[in-house]
Amino acid sequence: MISLLGRKIISFIKVFGDITILCFNVLVYLPRIFKDRKLIIEQMSIVGSDSLPLVVLIGAFTGAIAALQATNLFEKFNLIGIATPFLGSSIATVVFTELTPVLTALVIAGRVGGSMAAQIGTMNVTEQIDALEMMAIDKNRFLAMPRLFAALVMMPLLAVFSNIVALVGGYTLTALKFGFTFTIFFSSVQSYFSTYDVILGLYKSFIFGGVTALIGVYVGFNTTGGAEGVGNSTVRAFTLSAATILILDAVFGYIF
Repeated sequence: MISLLGRKIISFIKVFGDITILCFNVLVYLPRIFKDRKLIIEQMSIVGSDSLPLVVLIGAFTGAIAALQATNLFEKFNLIGIATPFLGSSIATVVFTELTPVLTALVIAGRVGGSMAAQIGTMNVTEQIDALEMMAIDKNRFLAMPRLFAALVMMPLLAVFSNIVALVGGYTLTALKFGFTFTIFFSSVQSYFSTYDVILGLYKSFIFGGVTALIGVYVGFNTTGGAEGVGNSTVRAFTLSAATILILDAVFGYIF
């Protein structure tokens, strides 16, 4: 048991170190953003616009569920009348700081992170990456940098869209269930609005996006075993990304 635990710890440290080295190798190529803009724009489309419908759908139901749980809790203790002036702000706070960044990141980890691992993994097992190196094309510049930069830029933008849609979803549910007017709900949001909450959520999204891209690229670069290995890498990329996102969110909650 001790030997198994030791192997797992050593494996974790190795993976963490490899991802850190990959991050530095990719950051070296950030000055080439303008030259490689076509690659970056293509990845931004995949991470951003192609993921937007799913993010909007998740955001709408996130806001509605947050409003449902909040109103049910206040109604359970007969405090809905007292809580009315604070309901919109409470929903906005939990949406901005927790629900939107985490759920959007999990959606992107499943849709984009797994896709990155599968695409690069397929290139790896079919020796296409070896062919790139034979042509003196660095895989970190050609494959990793555009994906990392696109994820860093597009994740906060997706979070903004999700925030807006979540508030609309929360208002819609409170209006249908308790007859809240537009003025009552959004005046509560405005009265207790904090820029810090929005910035914290966007900062989380920025970090989560970078982590998702790095893990997806790393898993893809280390894919072996043909088609079965590509499938395993897709699952592994999402699993590692989701676990890392939740752990980082817990760390952010403790620090901030």
